[in-house]
Amino acid sequence: MVVNKKETLLNIENLTVHYGAAQALFGIDLVVGRGETVALVGANGAGKTSLLKAVMGLVPPSGGRIFLDSRDVTGSSPAAMAARGVALCPEGREMFGDLTVKENLELGALTLKVGRQEMNRRLEEVFARFPNLKERREQPTATLSGGEQQMVAIGRALMAKPRLMLLDEPSLGLAPLITDEIFDIIHQLSRAGVTILLVEQNAARGLTASGSAYLLANGCIVGQGKSEKLLVDPELRRAFLGAGSDHNPAASRLGAAGLTNIRLEKPDMSKQTFMPPFKTEEELRTHQLNGLKWTVRHAYEGSSFYRARLDEAGVAPGDIRSLEDLGKLPLTTGEDLRDGYPFPFRAVPFEHIVRVHASSGTTGKRKILGYTQKDLDDWIHFFARAYEMAGVTPLDRVQIAVGYGIWTAGFGFQLGAEKLGAMAVPVGPGNVDMHCEFLVDLQSTVLTCTASMGLLMAEEVNRRGIADKINLKKVIYGSERSSVSMRKKISELFGGVELFDIPGLTELYGPGTGIECPHHDCIHYWADYYLLEILDPDTLTPLPDGEWGEMVVTTLCKEAAPLIRYRTRDITRIIPGACTCGAILPRHSRLRGRTDDMFKFRAVNIYPSSIDRIISEIPGLGSEYQIHLRRDEAGRDHMLLKVERGEGVEAGRADDLGREVVYTIKRKLMVTPEVAVVDYGALPRSERKNQRVFDTRITDSVV
Repeated sequence: MVVNKKETLLNIENLTVHYGAAQALFGIDLVVGRGETVALVGANGAGKTSLLKAVMGLVPPSGGRIFLDSRDVTGSSPAAMAARGVALCPEGREMFGDLTVKENLELGALTLKVGRQEMNRRLEEVFARFPNLKERREQPTATLSGGEQQMVAIGRALMAKPRLMLLDEPSLGLAPLITDEIFDIIHQLSRAGVTILLVEQNAARGLTASGSAYLLANGCIVGQGKSEKLLVDPELRRAFLGAGSDHNPAASRLGAAGLTNIRLEKPDMSKQTFMPPFKTEEELRTHQLNGLKWTVRHAYEGSSFYRARLDEAGVAPGDIRSLEDLGKLPLTTGEDLRDGYPFPFRAVPFEHIVRVHASSGTTGKRKILGYTQKDLDDWIHFFARAYEMAGVTPLDRVQIAVGYGIWTAGFGFQLGAEKLGAMAVPVGPGNVDMHCEFLVDLQSTVLTCTASMGLLMAEEVNRRGIADKINLKKVIYGSERSSVSMRKKISELFGGVELFDIPGLTELYGPGTGIECPHHDCIHYWADYYLLEILDPDTLTPLPDGEWGEMVVTTLCKEAAPLIRYRTRDITRIIPGACTCGAILPRHSRLRGRTDDMFKFRAVNIYPSSIDRIISEIPGLGSEYQIHLRRDEAGRDHMLLKVERGEGVEAGRADDLGREVVYTIKRKLMVTPEVAVVDYGALPRSERKNQRVFDTRITDSVV
């Protein structure tokens, strides 16, 4: 583990400790960065407590050095270490049982000689963090439960306002539910910026509560690294567990100490990968060609629509001999999907279709897509791949804030998380109170949402003052464009979370067809499942890599409703060359816009033509209208629809007409706009096509 020296708070070099002739620690090297929680994990007798006592000055080192803020404090007294901001929460709590809770807490600041006013202020801070203790402030600690005594011990250490807190076996002797509560408090302290060196025999607890960890056995460091990787590293676990096995974990040195809690019922979760097996670009191209040949033949033989299109283009399945032959195939569009309602592009018998999903927008009939079981299995597989690329692991808790039902989003995010082995929390969109409650209570580590929902939640978490009570690490968002400044604001309000843009569309399975790279400079797309072309939207000719154009996709293994050169209308560009992250999969830029006039409002695709149609069906309205889209400071999107009264319609009908427009749009498009009915002739006319949509939500670059 490498920590920047400027960020290092505690640095231990080659530390040895002896008790008489017996040596307890052998050349320990350990680093704790500011604001970091570091776990020191090991069995009884490994030397964990000896190390803490050496840092606190309770045991003199027999060799090596201890630095605090780059200052050599080796051999300093406990009082001197306390004065430098180090506080120890000892093993076994060590309460003064006859003293009250309040008196035990005050002992934590006694050597600092703070005034009564400051002492009371610190007490109130501790009571705010431990409401149970406030109710028992005058109660002798001997009458408290073990969990409450542990809260007093932690609170006593906090009274010293420590820069470094040493926690020794906080779960010792506590019931599992009480241990959960204690470790929730440790998580909160860590998020509040308290630097913690945590000694814990329960390895699962210690590793999940920390950012990095050291594994200690027989007085020596035998392993170290990021805690999340140590938790799922099967080789390290087997080596560290000694004689234990999956069948008899209790036989190991740490069998009863917590590592048996790490999902042994899912032993393969830590080893699995959803990445493709290809090692070279040539292997990928061979796979793509085989998939293209299969798709064209499958579509020709199974779909009357595709057979007619291919015959019209003069292309037979046998004509596809290389990937360059892709350009011979006809283009298809969303209009083709709607014209073929309700089962467009269907290429399998109905009895093979196990599910349907539909696009969220409306222009006439919806775009409904069927799925075979293999289609669903493929989708779930590459969605798990998206999570894997974003660094999500089976230890994460994924809180889902996107829609369920006929839409693809919720199902994709949930099933992909479950396939990966992570915990899914399917809250759905809206319901901000429940989302905030679960972020705190369930300690979700990943939030999946639209960009605007992400901003709304970030604002709400900030407004409610619960940022230090949540454990969010990543936000995976999709469905709508977001600017660089919007992403930055979401990250900052959530306390520096990592953001990942995840594209997708219903026609192409759903969301999860690629994801932002961990280096955050591109979207890797799943080229083993579909081919991607970039065409000039006007001439429909291919554009070279690096130039912006319309994304056109062709599926390679989709059964129920294959796509052949389907125009997505999304604007992006192919990024040439290899990615710095090392992934072999090709990449494109984050989406910049659309080639048509469709816009997204609250995750619903809306075409002005659908507004046009609704207006034309309401007597008393004219034909002219404008759609104004804006985003407020809380991240909420607003749509104002300005529409003229019909010629000769009295002004007194404006309110009734406005309510009718709101009702009809809400019923047919499932969004609620603001409506302003204006006088006939109030909106501008032009010899050219009038601008209908005025979107001010995105004002800066998306890349």
